[in-house]
Amino acid sequence: MRPVTADTENAFAGFGMPAEPGTEEFWAAAEAPKSVPAGGGGWATLFLWRGSAASIDFESWSEPVPLTRWGDTDCWYAEVRMPARLRVTYRFLVGDAAHADPLNPVGAGGDRSIAATPDAPPQPHWPVVGPGTDAVLPLPRARVRWASERLGGRRTVRVHPVGGGGPVVLLLDGDDWLYLHPAMTAFESAFTAGDMPPVTLVFLPAKDRAAEFTCRPELWEAVRDELLPLVAESGVPADLGRLVVAGQSLGGLSALYAALRFPDLVSRVACQSGSFWWTPEAMDMADPMSGPVGGSIAASLLERPELSRLRIAFDVGEHETRMLPHCERTELLTEQAGATVRVSRSAAGHDRAGWRHALLRDVAWALGQRVTGPRPGSSPRRRPAGSDGCPRP
Repeated sequence: MRPVTADTENAFAGFGMPAEPGTEEFWAAAEAPKSVPAGGGGWATLFLWRGSAASIDFESWSEPVPLTRWGDTDCWYAEVRMPARLRVTYRFLVGDAAHADPLNPVGAGGDRSIAATPDAPPQPHWPVVGPGTDAVLPLPRARVRWASERLGGRRTVRVHPVGGGGPVVLLLDGDDWLYLHPAMTAFESAFTAGDMPPVTLVFLPAKDRAAEFTCRPELWEAVRDELLPLVAESGVPADLGRLVVAGQSLGGLSALYAALRFPDLVSRVACQSGSFWWTPEAMDMADPMSGPVGGSIAASLLERPELSRLRIAFDVGEHETRMLPHCERTELLTEQAGATVRVSRSAAGHDRAGWRHALLRDVAWALGQRVTGPRPGSSPRRRPAGSDGCPRP
């Protein structure tokens, strides 16, 4: 990805900023990122940085983009060509330091920002969190100290009842949903709006994702035998009989693995961009995604396990072109094994910023909440209803 420069005297007038770049008048009115339609489709998006030389580091979607200096001013810019329907996390790299975009009110943690093209669907319930360290996200008050015999080490697991508490929603990579994206606030907002039933959120942090979230039983034995009893003793209302596991990337792989290997524990899953390319050999390959389509999970599904109890929502970014074949094969085989399946596509690449709406929507759906309909790019699949009105395989 390279910046697209303009040969006009002021390249930014087309973005609604006619003042001379680098002047105080310019910076007082500067807004970024800003997108305008690009010839041939998609968007031309302007990014601005005030200071010294920098580059834009995008999460998964693009290689870093260097910024160009405007004359001898303190204005650095890049005009980046973006496809239709994209939401992406980014940061500015200045030397060895990373910075959020001070011109962008939508942040993710202290050093990241989120850009969205004008046609990207909205993400209701997720609050705007500004850049910088002043944006401190609220944390659940209840904490469980977990010293796992099976996994080793100690972890602090936060627990939060939404709407008074209900079925447990186990959020894998829980620290990301605590410190980068305000899931607690978003779930509360969704409940207040009637888009989420009461739930109890359990934020499970990972110590070694590659070890814990690949297809190994130790994590789920520890969740079943160690963590969930601690949640039951925490004093937070929690319905342990109904558990939803929500995971992304390797976490999504682990969530479906748990449903296959531990069906009495996991029967409801919200999976975003599951790493279904994974096999035991994949991590050692120069190109991990070049192995068998659907990886180890597809191989397990070809054995035709009985999955009629499983209710699973799959989502993957529509710009994850190399992930799509792996995900599509897994989605189809899961449905053929009898699971009730919902499939959708988010306006993103492999990026937590694009998974946020799917997380809320798909957790609610996994618990039986009615979903009013897919947004553009979404293609839910459901089985016909049985005599009791419930979906049946």
